[in-house]
Amino acid sequence: MTQIRLINSNLFKVALYEPDIPQNTAAIMRLCACFGVQLEIIEPCGFLLTDKRFGKVVMDYKNKCVLKSFKNFSDFKKNRKRIILMTTKGKKKYFNFNFKQNDTILFGRESAGVPKFIHESVDCKLVIPIKKNTRSLNIVTSVAIVLSEALRQTSNIKKNAN
Repeated sequence: MTQIRLINSNLFKVALYEPDIPQNTAAIMRLCACFGVQLEIIEPCGFLLTDKRFGKVVMDYKNKCVLKSFKNFSDFKKNRKRIILMTTKGKKKYFNFNFKQNDTILFGRESAGVPKFIHESVDCKLVIPIKKNTRSLNIVTSVAIVLSEALRQTSNIKKNAN
């Protein structure tokens, strides 16, 4: 695997709204640790961070990821540059969007997405286009796709010569 060097780490933030599957949250935490991106969780979570299912996936990456939690969406929304909601209800495709380095990319609950009031309060709603006869991607896959594009656009990663 090619090593990468982050130019300005922790500029992007990935936020999860009330996540309810511990294995997915753990895998996203590992992803954020590997890319130097802060993970933010809007509570309540549908599990405890001491859950064995969470621990098996996150392994030692829990200590390598900057994690911040918020009691609710209104606390989370304070002092944000832009909140980009990833949703199956979005009209604009993620690869046609111009990401900026201080964006927060928000993902909804695996079981229910986000409530209407959040749809109405974000700066932009984006979609990952998929085939018509399918419903959605796994949230971990979605985070990886969108975060990779955001980092690519802003030249926030560079390959290290081995």
